Amino acid sequence: MRHLSVFNNVTLDGYFSGPGGDFRWAHAGSDDPEYQAFVAENAKGGGALVLGRVTYELMAGWWPTPAAAQMDPVVAGQMNALPKVVFSRTLASASWANTTLLREDAAAAMRRLKTEAGPHMVILGSGRVVAALAREGLIDEYQLLVNPVVLGRGRTMFDGLDEPMPLRLTESRAFRNGKVFLRYAAEA
Repeated sequence: MRHLSVFNNVTLDGYFSGPGGDFRWAHAGSDDPEYQAFVAENAKGGGALVLGRVTYELMAGWWPTPAAAQMDPVVAGQMNALPKVVFSRTLASASWANTTLLREDAAAAMRRLKTEAGPHMVILGSGRVVAALAREGLIDEYQLLVNPVVLGRGRTMFDGLDEPMPLRLTESRAFRNGKVFLRYAAEA
């Protein structure tokens, strides 16, 4: 069975996006060399990207550009080369290289995808997709990059979760820029 993980930046108060979808806070501290090496190494991890419409549109509008390739060639190369699945009922098409558009229910589609042959999958951003799949117990691992900022309001990735979801910490790493990487396995 294919492995499904989530990788998201979150604030100290648990938001993955601020009011109006603001995400600028996640870029603070990006000049830390140790953190830059972590990001570049993480991008080489391969797999398939799973995205919701909003995250897809943001990423498809940035990573294929010459500016992205100049600013971060390793990450841009990987983001453009990896296979991508985007869940949307409103997108007319998905033109970013190697993207498959799925209009069906995310949970039903993910149950099927996890049984098919293929690389591991990682959800980036995509709070609605994370929430829908978390409610169904379809996510195997949560990788969170906690940022040293408090927003006071925003969106959590776990909106609509009806029951507590126990997790087991499997890795942690602190960076000089104040960010902390946490990896949790979903308890079976």
